[in-house]
Amino acid sequence: MIQQACEVARGTIARPVSPRGARLTELQALFPMVVVMDNATGTSNRLQFEFASAGRVLFGCGVRAELPAMARAFGLRPLVVTGRNYRRAATVLEMLSAAGLQPVRYAVGQEPEVATVRQGLGLARQEQCDFVIGFGGGSALDTAKAIAGLLPQSGEIEEHLEVVGPGRPLPRPGVPWVAVPTTAGTGAEVTRNAVLAVPEQRVKVSFRSPFLVARVALVDPELTMDCPPEVTAAAGLDALTQLLEAWVSPRATFLTDALCAEGLPRVARSLQRAWADGRDVAAREDMALAALLSGWALSNAGLGAVHGFAGPVGGLLPIPHGVVCGALLVPVTERNVRALRERAPDHPALQRYARAAQWLTGRAGAQPEDGVAWLRELTRALQIPRLSQFGFTAELVPEVVHRAARANSMKTNPIALTPDELTGALMAAL
Repeated sequence: MIQQACEVARGTIARPVSPRGARLTELQALFPMVVVMDNATGTSNRLQFEFASAGRVLFGCGVRAELPAMARAFGLRPLVVTGRNYRRAATVLEMLSAAGLQPVRYAVGQEPEVATVRQGLGLARQEQCDFVIGFGGGSALDTAKAIAGLLPQSGEIEEHLEVVGPGRPLPRPGVPWVAVPTTAGTGAEVTRNAVLAVPEQRVKVSFRSPFLVARVALVDPELTMDCPPEVTAAAGLDALTQLLEAWVSPRATFLTDALCAEGLPRVARSLQRAWADGRDVAAREDMALAALLSGWALSNAGLGAVHGFAGPVGGLLPIPHGVVCGALLVPVTERNVRALRERAPDHPALQRYARAAQWLTGRAGAQPEDGVAWLRELTRALQIPRLSQFGFTAELVPEVVHRAARANSMKTNPIALTPDELTGALMAAL
């Protein structure tokens, strides 16, 4: 089933399929609790969707060797956006140079800000780069896609940002860019938005366009094997959150369901293993695939309240995105389940939470509350810090609740949470 889904995902847009079609029937036979939800009401109804992805995705141990040949199709002088680790960056730079390319490195040392993109854009223009390669975690990939999208444009980046700007669409395609993730978390290799911090306004905002989708994504699980345990945990919980939120989203489709149904069990069996032993190839492979699946899922089904909080929290304090997700995953999921039971006991999202709990716990009769308990134990085992350890205090809660209530991700939470419920979730993560 997942092979069929990935065949469709190789294109930019998948054609709409009737919910009574053969593929949906097969999915429901494999996963009896799968329910296709109507976009507006959360009830079973007609299916209509768009599916966005990178133009081409190569997955597997060793596929990084394909990078020089892939890159040569786009030009000779790439801007290579990397993380801070020069040793890891040197490997890819040497590989590209040996193939006759002239790479220009741009290192990103933290989660990207608007200024980070502006500086990289200036370097790319100065060095006359003709395409971009992102080699690193989500920060490097988001920076790379933003630079690639803006390189041929004439305006300022602020014109295209949501919240702090008018969010104008890019008028024309950017230059090609190639995504090579070295962490297993964000799925940024197949998404069409970059998340950027605007420190002067203390917010994180999205730069979104179909022109930001990578031309090629090379996902090599071996590149994640050097990730330290704390990065493995934070990135993995980001992927888990994205899969779970997309699974219960009212915009879920048969195709995103298939992605989540494949990804959640892989995280359940492998995240803690990858955290405990970074050289566990099978666990790293599971997590790299789960992250990729989560990127596809979130791009096409949306997210939920955890990510609705993540932007405002990350805008106020320099807390790693995956840590925010890990700290909030249990409090938000617990309140979602409770609110559904109290206010919408027949909502199909409760069935979906139950099915997710069965995948996570490995128990056929698991209920949503069992899933919450499993998530609580996982975050404890992975030693996810509390938000207060980064300076987040109760005094900041009202401001974050106010900002989060307007976040796009809140629109695809399975149920609208009240201000008191949002406040309780944040307080529980302190």
